[in-house]
Amino acid sequence: MPHFFINGGVNQGVNSGVNKEENPNTIQPPLITIKDTDNYRHIARSLRARAGEKLLLIDDKQIQYETVIKEITSKEIICEIQKSYPSKRDLDFDLYLAQSPLRSDSQLTIMEKATELGIREVFPVATDNCALKVDKHEKWQRVMYEASKQCERAKIPTCHELSTLSEVLDKDFDRIIVFAERSTEKSLKQYLRENPIKKGEKFLVIIGPEGGFSEREFQYFREKNLPLISLGDLILKADTAVITALGDIIYEYQG
Repeated sequence: MPHFFINGGVNQGVNSGVNKEENPNTIQPPLITIKDTDNYRHIARSLRARAGEKLLLIDDKQIQYETVIKEITSKEIICEIQKSYPSKRDLDFDLYLAQSPLRSDSQLTIMEKATELGIREVFPVATDNCALKVDKHEKWQRVMYEASKQCERAKIPTCHELSTLSEVLDKDFDRIIVFAERSTEKSLKQYLRENPIKKGEKFLVIIGPEGGFSEREFQYFREKNLPLISLGDLILKADTAVITALGDIIYEYQG
């Protein structure tokens, strides 16, 4: 069932990469009327939807609506609500990622998979060995917006502008860990068994570039007393490391 946001394409002031027009959509049970340009074009023209087809809609209060299209006019789509309920496609702790962006399309994969894995915000950071020094956060935000629709997420994650490690670490987090392929103190499993994640916790994960963190950056992490955590004996590419790290954190938390 196709999934669409009906809050005007904007989530809590975050630029989703779509048109930020004032939200013209209305929810008046048992009907929802879709008038915003982006959703109308996608549903009516790209998907060529017809009356009788089902749509899954979600509003800015994180309520999902299972609907059936009643009518498509030249300007709006009228849907009838069959069922509504609070969205559950979310983690009950806040998972953040600070990551050194890659030059290839692998970065797009990272943004997509991080969204699927429940990330709340992504902080691209320019590290010493960073392959990409150009800010592309708007492009990455669009990828996260589309991925949110595909995996039925109510909250669209935020991709911030390219920044530095020190700027990110100045923000308020309950816990910060650094993944490193060498010079690590303990495995992720051991660390999380000793330090379980708490509900509602703000948890920042830091992952470096393909070339790894520099010695200067490792020294900086030590000065900040940040745990250096291993994903195991295998040496993983940066994009694989992101997916593995986030997946393992969720597994340990839910296990």
